[in-house]
Amino acid sequence: MIQVRNLHCGYPERRVLHGVSFAVSPGEFLGILGPNGSGKTTLLLALSGIVPIASGEVAFNGKALASLKPRERALTMAAVAQDSQVRFPFSCREIVRMGRYPHQKRFQGDSVEDERVVEKAFHITDTGEFAERLIMSISGGEKQRVVMARALAQETPILLLDEATSAMDINRKLQIFRVLEALNREQNLTILTVLHDVNLAALFCRRLIFLKEGLLVADGPTDEVLTSQVVQEVYDTEVLVQDVARTGKKQVVFIP
Repeated sequence: MIQVRNLHCGYPERRVLHGVSFAVSPGEFLGILGPNGSGKTTLLLALSGIVPIASGEVAFNGKALASLKPRERALTMAAVAQDSQVRFPFSCREIVRMGRYPHQKRFQGDSVEDERVVEKAFHITDTGEFAERLIMSISGGEKQRVVMARALAQETPILLLDEATSAMDINRKLQIFRVLEALNREQNLTILTVLHDVNLAALFCRRLIFLKEGLLVADGPTDEVLTSQVVQEVYDTEVLVQDVARTGKKQVVFIP
């Protein structure tokens, strides 16, 4: 579904990614990890078409990203940024309805189907209580959940998340990731998520990519690549990686 070949990109003053290559099949749940400045956000911005590619290739379903028209991109992928800046007094319902724009023809109003999808997005993100409130009047974590609802209302086969739950408390993080896990398994939604929380990634992501200084250090099934050796190499910190019997997942203990 997604093919990244020898990707070099960054910003006018600094090249960030250096020859990154990987492929993503439909229905994968992929976590992208690494220290600050490793290129995680830049990678998602390149996949979204926001950061220009200096060299290499990004393709979706065999079509080069550069050849996709804006509507095609919006029907292919939805994105949630770490800090979604909304500076206008839209209601939360209006924000979530924006996810339906790619499905509508010019000058077409919201259809019955659009309203059904919007209500479903409110329900599964538990944000219906905010629907009529202004987006600027709710907390950062609540805002992230509303923006997540907008992305889900977009009904795309690919979801790109950049620290999308960073402002949420532990309970809400787990709630959102359980929703994402269900959508991934039941609807074959392909998810790429940037995370700083290695243990949250270990609980939900079936595959992990580790970046460091713009290079791909490790890529593979979570059980195989989440090792003390890899984590210590990436984060320059001594760790223990342990199996937790109750969850059946690995968890990382960082040693000061």
